[in-house]
Parts: sequence; structure tokens; C-alpha cells
Amino acid sequence: MPMYCFTCDADQPHRPLTRAEEAWLKERLGRASVREFWMCEAELNTETKKQCRNLRTGMNKKPFARPIRVPVPD
Repeated sequence: MPMYCFTCDADQPHRPLTRAEEAWLKERLGRASVREFWMCEAELNTETKKQCRNLRTGMNKKPFARPIRVPVPD
């Protein structure tokens, strides 16, 4: 789903978090639920396939003072 990404400064594809990503974010934020968050899937580097992975909510394009990026799974 295309949404505006604050760090990319453009509309980019976003997706809901996986269960593992939700668990990481719950621990990071100390919250019981994080289902309102979406992750930017924009490719920052075509060679390495590195993604932006910035978080936003459906209604808030910049929910945190400093951007939070979901780590790449091992």
C-alpha cells in the first residue's frame, strides 16, 4: 500500500509488520499492541536490496521524534 514516508520524502510501498517485527517493536516501545504500524519497503540501494524500513501509522506519517527503523531479520 503506497503511503508517504517521512525519511524517503515520497510516497512509497508500505506493509503491516510480521509477528517477529511486532514482537521487536512491542519490546522496544513497551506496548501491548503495535498493530497500527506500517513499515516502508522502499529500496534504498538496488545492489544490496537495502530497504528503508521506517515506521509510520496509518494516520501519522511521523509518529516518533526520531525515526524508528525495523532491523533486518537474521
